[in-house]
Amino acid sequence: MLGRNLDASTDAMRSWSAQVSGRTEAAAACADRVASLTASAGGADGAIRATVASSGLLIGLELDDRVKLTGADLAAEIMRVMRRAQAGLAERVAEAVDATVGTDTETGKAVLDSFAQRFPAEAPAAPVMPSPPPFPTFPNRPTLPHQAPGGGFESGRDSRAR
Repeated sequence: MLGRNLDASTDAMRSWSAQVSGRTEAAAACADRVASLTASAGGADGAIRATVASSGLLIGLELDDRVKLTGADLAAEIMRVMRRAQAGLAERVAEAVDATVGTDTETGKAVLDSFAQRFPAEAPAAPVMPSPPPFPTFPNRPTLPHQAPGGGFESGRDSRAR
């Protein structure tokens, strides 16, 4: 009787060990696939192309001679294209997770949540910090009745040197 229970326990331990080993191999395969992923996106009618690594860092930037943007507009367009590439990366990670560990496992959910938080599909609607108010302007006209326009420093005469 003890021999049968011991055999059953040994079989259960082998089965559990095989499951753990299979999950470990699947997690390693998922990590390898995700680490080798890249994603690209284009913008400005194909004149700008950005490629990002699995970390989300920019690893390639192509600018065509057709780009006719000012510095600020060019920088903003490059950032938009890079964010689109990062969002595409999150989609490719979902495919890799589904093919290896599965999207319904805890490991799969953790990986997908991590990429969804780091690389959202949509850019934030409002800036993080509002822009400062414009510097106030002052009218260039006399404020007292006896002041004539151009009677101060503008005429070259210093009223303090009398």
